[in-house]
This record gives sequence, C-alpha cells and structure tokens, in this order.
Amino acid sequence: MAQVLEFKLPDLGEGLTEAEIVHWLVEVGDVVAVDQPVVEVETAKAMVEVPCPYGGVVTARFGEEGTELPVGAPLITVAVGALSPDEVPDALETATPAPSGTADPAAANDAVPSGPAANGSATNGVAREADGASGNVLVGYGTAAAPARRRRVGPTRPTATVPHTAPAPGTPRTPGPAPVGIPGSVSAGQDTPAAPGTAPARGDGPVPVISPLVRRLAREHGIDLAELAGSGPDGLILRADVEYAAHAARTRPRAVPGQDHATTPAPRPSAESPPADRSVPAGGAVRTPLKGVRGAVADKLARSRREIPEATVWVDADASELMRARTAMNAGTGPRISLLALLARICAAGLKRYPELNSTVDTAAREIVRFDALHLGFAAQTPRGLVVPVVKDAHTRDAESLSAEFARLTDAAREGRLTPAELTGGTFTVNNYGVFGVDGSTPIINHPEAAMLGVGRIIPRPWVHEGELAVRQVVELTLTFDHRVCDGGVAGGFLRYVADCVEQPAVLLRTL
Repeated sequence: MAQVLEFKLPDLGEGLTEAEIVHWLVEVGDVVAVDQPVVEVETAKAMVEVPCPYGGVVTARFGEEGTELPVGAPLITVAVGALSPDEVPDALETATPAPSGTADPAAANDAVPSGPAANGSATNGVAREADGASGNVLVGYGTAAAPARRRRVGPTRPTATVPHTAPAPGTPRTPGPAPVGIPGSVSAGQDTPAAPGTAPARGDGPVPVISPLVRRLAREHGIDLAELAGSGPDGLILRADVEYAAHAARTRPRAVPGQDHATTPAPRPSAESPPADRSVPAGGAVRTPLKGVRGAVADKLARSRREIPEATVWVDADASELMRARTAMNAGTGPRISLLALLARICAAGLKRYPELNSTVDTAAREIVRFDALHLGFAAQTPRGLVVPVVKDAHTRDAESLSAEFARLTDAAREGRLTPAELTGGTFTVNNYGVFGVDGSTPIINHPEAAMLGVGRIIPRPWVHEGELAVRQVVELTLTFDHRVCDGGVAGGFLRYVADCVEQPAVLLRTL
C-alpha cells in the first residue's frame, strides 16, 4: 500500500503569507512526477507555478480556484509508491479536500516530520506523530495538542454538511456547536469554548491569526485579539476584523453624566451591507478588494508617501541627438537597442558620479545605506497592474544586454511569469510614463529606494538650437528624491548630467 503524503502551500519568500489559487494543473487521480507543477497561484508579487516534491497519484485537492490560502495550508495529497489498479480507489480515500473556499485548520497545523520530508512543506496524511504534539510552525501558533483525526471520505462520495455562517468582522467570540460533517472541525489551534457571552482568555488557547500584519495592526490600535472572532475560514482573524474593531472603538459613544450608560450597539458590517460610515451614493457603488498586485502596490505607495520626505526637480532636454544615435545603432542587422536601455546606461553613469541617490535609509539604525551595485527597476504596466521588474547589476551591462533583459522581463511581466526575486532588490527606478502619451509627472519613490527618474514623451517642439529657433525632439525629465539622503545640489547635479547626456550623447563617452 502506498504512503499518502500531504503537500502544503510552501513559503514563497519575501514575507508573503498567502496566495490565491488561480488554476489547478492536475486533477484527483492524475499521476504526477517529482517537481511537476500542480497548481498556479497568484501572490502579491507574481503568478507562480508550485511544483510538488512528491511523485505518485493525486488523492485530494484543497481549495477551489479563486480561494486564498495561507502559507502552510494543505494543497494536495499524493499517494507515493507503487500502486496497483486495485489500490487506487483505496488511496483516493486517504484524504478529504476541505470544503470549497475553506482551509482545514487541522491540516494547516499538521506536525512537521523528521527525516527527508522535514522541510515544513509536507506531512504524512494518514498518521500523526507519535508524541502527540502538533509542532505548529505558522506565525502566531505555538505547539499545541495533536489535532483530531480527519474522517476518510471518498472524493465522489456525497457528504452532508451544515452551512457555516462566519461571524461579523470584529465581533467578540462566542462559542457554539462545532459544524457537523465538516472534516477537521474540531482541532488543536481552535479556542477552547468559554461560557456563553464571554470571550476566551489568552491562556485558553492560541489565537487564530496567521498574518503578522494583522498582529501588528492590532498592537497599533491597542486591540486584544483574544476578544475578536474572525470572519475568515474557521474563525481566522483577518485584517478587516481588526480594522472594524478599531473603527468601533473610535466611534463608540462616550458616557454622559446622568444618562444610562447602556447603548444600542451599531450594526455590524456584512457582505450585503457596508458599514454605516461608508455612505453609498444613490446610484450605488462597486467595491474592489485591494489584494494581490493592486493591494501590494497600494501598500508600498502609501508607505512611500508616509515615510519618505520626497522632493521633485525637473528639466526639459533636447533628445534629438540621442534619437539620432539610437537610429544609427539600429541601422545594422544586430539586436535592436531600446531607448530605455540607453537611458539606463546614462543613469548608471550618473549614479557613479552621484552615488548618494543609489541608496536607502535604515530608519531603525538612522543610517544611510549606499549601494555599490545598481539594480535598476523599471515600471511596467501589465493586465495585473503596475509592477516593477528589476535588472540586476545594470551597471555592468552594455546597451545590447540591457535591451535584451528589459525585453525578457517585460514579456514575463505581461504573462505573469515574474518571480519574486525579479520583482525585489531594486536600488533605483526609471519610470517611462511617456508611453502613455503624457509629458510629465511627479513619480512616487519605489520604497525603500531613494530616487526615481521619470521620462515623459519625446515630441517635436520649438527649441532654440545653435542660436536659432528650430523644431527639435524634446523630452521632460523628472527626478523625485529622498531629501534625507541628499540636498537639492546633488539631485540637480544628477538630473543635469542626465539631461546633458540626452542632449549630447558624446558626454557619456567622455565620462565613462
């Protein structure tokens, strides 16, 4: 009989704590090879195909397409080992997928085995560890008692379930009967039932929180997570729960002397009705969750504006000679050189002269960290939103190599194939918003970098050239910089150098 192993959603790096299932690549009953991709997930960074470390027959899948799972939640179970045709039906009954859109808390807190599989990504789906401890390793969980064993149900066998209604965000926890017929409904990691109408104390059990962001948000608002009931799967406390509790605390009526202190609680938000303070126009409104790439961009831009004292300088430049040089470089049969690659070469030379802008601020240590290498980010608009791929070691590349790398990363961004490593680690960013037909902008710095160069469209304009009025190809260049790392003299010097190289590319050759 083959051994059934459970593969969990692995840590995808860069602090990512959850991912959304976009497309399953295998079905229950399929035979998979070692390291074969089994599911495509979307994180806040990129679209990723997740390979399974086991080879065998897929016996169960956890979560439908569109379901968001936390890191450590089960993805699939695989029957590993030689299987005869008679053994396949038995293997398919060794694990049961969690209900649609729900991650099984018992599975998410499985013990981490020792030996070859001790990487935190898979456990034996049939037997628990003999010592009875769960060995939970997710953020926010400690070691607890072993979870209850899940029932074995065949994948095609109907299971009667009782609908589970999630509590409103931020409501105090009140115990109730466990859902009937839902595998894993009673497990370690869930709070111990308390007396009706009371919230369990911290010592009663671990608080069901996975995201460190939720814990930090609760600390900032002085909210006791043990007094909240989560609206997520199986009572998981989400960010919306903490935000609602914080809002309720701010808007709670103050007691007035001589009046009864009892107040009527405000209605809690639900999926059907927004909170009272979010007025909806007569014509209605459409709500779009800030999650995935859009949510990551929103968080990063808000943090940039909140933390960085930015300033902006700009200058118009005659790009006629640069465009003429590019045309000459592309006249042959070799690879084409992009305008972005030429601008990257100019930026690399400029940052060598003004290295203060190729840096970041360590706020905890109150230090400016200056980088030797230039990892150049560039803004790319994709169907999934704005992303900033990073060309590593751009200062060591020539124009041809830069053009090829920009093209490769742009194609990967549009197809959603960028890895987290290709979206992080930048030290300076170029934003060519001229492709959208605009002349200028005030770029928001790509936190935690210290500067961003914005490039507008290059269009014919009247320009004084060699003492006469002429029509020239003019571009507006904008530099937004962190005023903590330098003053206007450095920022202006860098931008003026970039403009001089755009107007007279020979300047670049003299300074290399």
